[in-house]
Amino acid sequence: MELAGFVFRASPVIFHVNLLISSMPEPPPNAELLRSLGRLVRGLSALFWGLPIALIVCVWTANPRWWRSFGAIPPLVSTGLLVYGLWQLGGFQRQERVWRAALDRARILSLINFGLSPFLCWHGQFPDNRFFTIAMIVLAFSAVFFVGSLNLVLQRLGVMLPDEALRIEIKQFTALNLKLLAATLFCGLIYFLTEVFQRMPVWLELLLVDIDRSGFGFVVRVVLPLALFILLPLAMTMALLWKTKEVILDNVFGAEV
Repeated sequence: MELAGFVFRASPVIFHVNLLISSMPEPPPNAELLRSLGRLVRGLSALFWGLPIALIVCVWTANPRWWRSFGAIPPLVSTGLLVYGLWQLGGFQRQERVWRAALDRARILSLINFGLSPFLCWHGQFPDNRFFTIAMIVLAFSAVFFVGSLNLVLQRLGVMLPDEALRIEIKQFTALNLKLLAATLFCGLIYFLTEVFQRMPVWLELLLVDIDRSGFGFVVRVVLPLALFILLPLAMTMALLWKTKEVILDNVFGAEV
């Protein structure tokens, strides 16, 4: 009877405590996490816009007839936007070693591109300078490695985000991008060796001659490699950057509204 009486008397107290707990407001979100997610979104946006801007500006600057009056400022600004975007990503999940390693590799390559970008202007002014030519070649290879490292950064970021569909999409398209970029490096190496030794296989030389005679020389030599090995990986990387940013905005900041 005493035990039953104890339960009877304690039950209103338990009910009152449960009512208080259920009526309490939800705890406020982690302010530090929201700040890191905000920087992550800004970094993804800067990378999304910086990739096409850097490509266009660097190609135009490499031509000595365009933008000569602006000097080395445009390539520095455009590649600096990519450096800024990667540094914004650094505030997210600092304790993840694999994520930090992938991000650090991309940062190093972005700094290399930033440091070598003025040589685009200087090579246009002094095209016979051997040192400037070597710097241009290093910049081209570094840019390809940078896009590849950016895809690896997106892979690690997709693993940490809770969206399963985004994770699968990033995994599929980054794998395709890395294969295309590897093909780009291979073709670039073949072209470089051909220019150095001034020799190519006889069958390839005859094939190029036939293509030039058909009137599709410019398409096969310039347009097709540019679209397949440069523009396609760049476009898919931009699409993944935008999709990742939108998923973060919808799942994190959109849920608060």
